[in-house]
Amino acid sequence: MLKLTWSRAAAWRIRRHHLDRRAPAGSLLRVASRLCGLHAQVMSSAELTVWARVENLDRRAVQRALWEDRTLVKTWAMRGTLHLLPAGELPLWHAALSTSRRYLRPAAWQNYFGITIQELDRLTDAVATALDNRVMTREELVREVARLTGSATFAAKLGESSWGTILKPAAFSGRLCFGPSLGQRVRFTHPDTWLAASSSAANSKIDPQAAPAAITRRYLAAYGPATHHDLARWWNGGGVGTARQWIASLGEEVTPVDVEGVQAWMLAVDARRVRELPPLRSVRLLPGFDQYVVAASHHAEHLLPGDFRRRVYRPQGWISPVLLVNGRMLGTWRHEMKSSRVEVVIHPFVMPPVWVRRAAAQEAERLAAFLGCTLSLAWKT
Repeated sequence: MLKLTWSRAAAWRIRRHHLDRRAPAGSLLRVASRLCGLHAQVMSSAELTVWARVENLDRRAVQRALWEDRTLVKTWAMRGTLHLLPAGELPLWHAALSTSRRYLRPAAWQNYFGITIQELDRLTDAVATALDNRVMTREELVREVARLTGSATFAAKLGESSWGTILKPAAFSGRLCFGPSLGQRVRFTHPDTWLAASSSAANSKIDPQAAPAAITRRYLAAYGPATHHDLARWWNGGGVGTARQWIASLGEEVTPVDVEGVQAWMLAVDARRVRELPPLRSVRLLPGFDQYVVAASHHAEHLLPGDFRRRVYRPQGWISPVLLVNGRMLGTWRHEMKSSRVEVVIHPFVMPPVWVRRAAAQEAERLAAFLGCTLSLAWKT
């Protein structure tokens, strides 16, 4: 079995994430695909996730891809959280998400929403019908579902679901995505409607039974070496047993590796390449909810210089922006816009060497240029 240090595992990941060297300008979609979508609970974090990985990114690039070019689509995906997915890959994600039984447990829907699976299916069908060829606010959708079903109860439950939980089955099955907001009001539409006039629309159908293997292959390519628990936590749609089955389904495409006593899995082709990986030097200011940090949550202690986990992985699922050095999380940081100036404050867990401070300052300058501001930088221990 191949033996790796955590430093080498981290070096491999940062290379796969374009965190050693930014991808060329214009690579937004390629990077979004490589990362298995962009985490978008906070839209500004999604934009900075791309900024950290793509050379000379235009500040409006992500918004333009979403609402003008329609090459990215905003929807609920892994872990039931908001993601931006490449439009051309939606059939694959929908096929895989539709297999997730976690969101179809009868007891959960009955206990939390007072609704049966049969009623949920009926409500989801009504949502899909309502959104066909239309873009609707939540209030408009509630009224239309009430009209289509003749059920005020359905409409009430839809309106009460402030976090959108009751709409997620429609998103997972490819019948709902986000449209452009109307002022401060979120709007929804049907993916087929939204992408009908776009060259990004993917017409291919994906076999739901084959989709999990394809997703696992993509996940390991970006986040390997990874354990069954890592995959389960990232997907959060079936538990460790499901993750074990998904990895096993790849057969000889995957191989076990030992990362300082932890058994993990990599694509076999990547395991051959990781042996030849040269030493890397990389410093990045990763935003909150960055995928690199999200995916490392189960083994973060190996990528931190001490007992700093709670500084990164905070209550209520909040994930801090981090100072990433050679794949290790060596601090947190924050930024605040003040008129034409952006104030960046870096909080290192341990005072870094001079080369790290210089590289971090260069990243802060890049951030200021991206935001169109002048920079004020401070280090605080």
